[in-house]
Amino acid sequence: MSRLMPLFVFLALCGLFGFGIWWNTQHDQHEIVSPLIDKPAPDFLLPELGQPMSMVGKASLLGKPYFLNVFGSWCIECVHEHPVLSGEVKSLGLRLVGLNYKDEPSDAMNWLREHGNPFDLVITDRDGRAGIDFGVYGAPETFLIDGKGVIRYKHVGPITPEVVDREFRPALAALSKEGG
Repeated sequence: MSRLMPLFVFLALCGLFGFGIWWNTQHDQHEIVSPLIDKPAPDFLLPELGQPMSMVGKASLLGKPYFLNVFGSWCIECVHEHPVLSGEVKSLGLRLVGLNYKDEPSDAMNWLREHGNPFDLVITDRDGRAGIDFGVYGAPETFLIDGKGVIRYKHVGPITPEVVDREFRPALAALSKEGG
């Protein structure tokens, strides 16, 4: 029996590996359910990029829904989603607020000069504290926050035109139907 033990361990590991492959084919790798969905967005008070004396807080963004996009000049995927932010996301008609995450302000400003600035407002979260409160795993991530300051949707990873059509438009339609 002891001679067969390595074979049983090997078969068990093969079964576990096969289950992992099956699991990954059945689930969207970008789908990370946030416990903050339908909950008030965390409070924050952060400086505006390039204007460190101008502070922006959650309260100042209330009244109209907006997208909060987490980005950084160090983020490779942010470069890939940037044209989509400038095109498809801007065409949705909501305010687009950039949350510059764990970045040097000068690097962020240079990056926006180089790639263009699709944001209506950019706030900086140099130490990542606000990102932690929002449950940010990394950049890019995008939140849809309604006019009452409630997080209605979260997307982890780069935004593509398909994501805009498949996820953003239905989320906005649901928000509009609720009057938010």
